[in-house]
Amino acid sequence: MNQKTLAAGIAAVLLIALNSTAAESEIAPNHPIEWQKGPHVAVPLSERPPNIVFILADDLGINDISTFGGGVADGAVPTPNIDRLAKQGATFTQSYAGNATCAPSRAMLMTGRYSTRTGYEYTPTRPNFGRLVAKWGNEMGNNLPEYSYDAELDATKPHYNHMGLDPSEVTIAELLKQRGYHNVHIGKWHLGNENGSHPADQGFDESLLMDDLLHLPEDSPNVVNAKLEF
Repeated sequence: MNQKTLAAGIAAVLLIALNSTAAESEIAPNHPIEWQKGPHVAVPLSERPPNIVFILADDLGINDISTFGGGVADGAVPTPNIDRLAKQGATFTQSYAGNATCAPSRAMLMTGRYSTRTGYEYTPTRPNFGRLVAKWGNEMGNNLPEYSYDAELDATKPHYNHMGLDPSEVTIAELLKQRGYHNVHIGKWHLGNENGSHPADQGFDESLLMDDLLHLPEDSPNVVNAKLEF
């Protein structure tokens, strides 16, 4: 990976919140979620398969976890709950990512197939995302080559909701559903919202889809804020 690509990736992470308009960034009031009701009487463990909880963190490096290397900012942000999971379970210290960017990596984890197999090799981005990355990248003053943005090429991209994982791909959720599991998805998806790519079309019975997550107030007590100078 060259420096230009690396810097573009950093800028992309920092600027993802700018993809939406100001109106889309307004925080709506909290409202209850009505989940499907389970059985009235719990099924004994001996008569059902074990529960599976799969937690996927976006852009989380191994050095961000206290268990591995002390955590981010020399331990200023401890991760006790994740540390407990690691202590009570198994850890994999020799592994590699199937893809170095967001959506294709998610697709690989969901399907067990390389992005070159599924054809899902690039991360879908909203309109003007490339323009923002180029603009801010050129303003960073890091002595890297100038970023370029092709508006005409950007205009030829499919609609954001249409850039999804091919519905013919079989996900782990679909396989678990065949085994009688009730699958629930909560959080980010980034594998398409239409044309058979929505979580409901990929094996999930329920989905609380959070498409844009970075719109909390800067001083919100529910998030750790750290402005980093690059």
